[in-house]
Amino acid sequence: MSRWRPPGEKSTALITREGHDRLKAELDDLWRVRRPDVVKALAAAAAEGDRSENAEYTYRKKQLGEIDRRVRYLSKRLEALRVVDAAPSDAEAVFFGARVEVENVATGETAKYRIVGPDETDAGKGWISIDSPLARAMLKKRVDDEFEAQLPGGLTRFYVVDVAY
Repeated sequence: MSRWRPPGEKSTALITREGHDRLKAELDDLWRVRRPDVVKALAAAAAEGDRSENAEYTYRKKQLGEIDRRVRYLSKRLEALRVVDAAPSDAEAVFFGARVEVENVATGETAKYRIVGPDETDAGKGWISIDSPLARAMLKKRVDDEFEAQLPGGLTRFYVVDVAY
């Protein structure tokens, strides 16, 4: 029997047009390219005979299960997502899709972030989820506003330097 876990927090069902297109392309690639290749390899491995000691057959079955799981997830998630591709009416404030430059008040270091949906976060690009503590704290702030965010390192004060869409 598996261990019970409480359900995770619901993530925001917002996504940018680019993020939606990327997820759709991944689903198409999985369904039209990768899955047929794995099915062919699985059939070839099954034709070799004794499946109980056939490592190739076991590997391909596992690989097919992983692809099918991801396809199911993407199919359901794409239906639930709402694409936000228009700038908000108040382009001076921080909302979903904003590119924000903030300055850490204590250290003086600046950082640039883009607020995106949870399905398209990328720390290397500075894309943070709208569900993150930093993004939640900076929502509706404007240039020259100060705000505090509860981060893993403790409460941190920031100053909004620039907002763009």
